[in-house]
Amino acid sequence: MKNILSRAGRGVLERFACANVLLAFDYDGTLAPIVAMPERAAMRQTTRRLMVELTKLYPCIVISGRAQADALEHVRGIGVDQVVGNHGAEPSQAAGRLMQEVVRWRPLLVRRLSRCRGVKVEDKTFSVTVHYRQSREKKKARAAIIEAAAALGKVRIIGGKQIVNIFPNGAPNKGSALEKQLSRLGCDSAIYVGDDETDEDVFALDQPSRLLTIRVGAKRTSLASYYVQSRSKIDELLRVLIELRNRRGSPRLRVSTRQAISR
Repeated sequence: MKNILSRAGRGVLERFACANVLLAFDYDGTLAPIVAMPERAAMRQTTRRLMVELTKLYPCIVISGRAQADALEHVRGIGVDQVVGNHGAEPSQAAGRLMQEVVRWRPLLVRRLSRCRGVKVEDKTFSVTVHYRQSREKKKARAAIIEAAAALGKVRIIGGKQIVNIFPNGAPNKGSALEKQLSRLGCDSAIYVGDDETDEDVFALDQPSRLLTIRVGAKRTSLASYYVQSRSKIDELLRVLIELRNRRGSPRLRVSTRQAISR
């Protein structure tokens, strides 16, 4: 992985910024800090102001692990063109099937994990996230969650920052969601910024001429090509993208299917 804010990295950013490019961001851990109470995760005012400016220059989307309605509330007013929720499952034509699976899972997970203090099962309609940030025995809690999830049958399990995500087998992911939005918005390339295990579905697409992948925090095992050192560097990345677009005088892409969130 290379630092995207290095001299060489800025050259790569410039090439993408001059193109018909879509900017895509994860929310928690990327645009906003991860906090003990997820409902309180909010962008810093500087980040929000930069995002408002950025959406006037580029088509922008957010692909979040949150339920779509929840993610929408957190980014309302910045002018993004689409918010994709549930790691890519919202919106999705497979929503009905995914919902039925989650309805079946929830009581099983709650019952199996009822004795694990500090563990919370979050039903996101099309997927489940089990939080163990409040547990005093995190290793034991995580092991219990993995065991309970495996007992559900054919599921996809992806870890995270003191969470375990559980998806129906074959559910859309962030990679397929990005591909769908590229096509819908008529963009030729994309820059994607994320920080967690579910973002690896985008990083794994491995399309260097078409997709620039940036991870928040360097990680040797990540498939992202570039990184920013920490979430505190996100504002600097946004400023560089704004500067590059303004320098070139590149017009913002006209979105054919206008679904921008109210500014």
